[in-house]
Amino acid sequence: MAKADIRNSVRRQRFEHGEMTQQELADRAGCTRQTIVALERGKYVPSLALAFRIARVFRTSVEEVFEFVGKDGKKAE
Repeated sequence: MAKADIRNSVRRQRFEHGEMTQQELADRAGCTRQTIVALERGKYVPSLALAFRIARVFRTSVEEVFEFVGKDGKKAE
């Protein structure tokens, strides 16, 4: 699977949750700030465990933060 097949709303979610910093999210999700930077830039696809931890920080579902996109660029059903 190519890295571009997973889109995320991590940046938007951070700002909707009190303008949380990348470092604060990293600390709460148990990863590095560099991981959050890479996620937001679409350069990194998180493990399933990290995806759940990030969603939990935002008190939402994984599907609200991460989205699988098909080869045509549309949301995969």
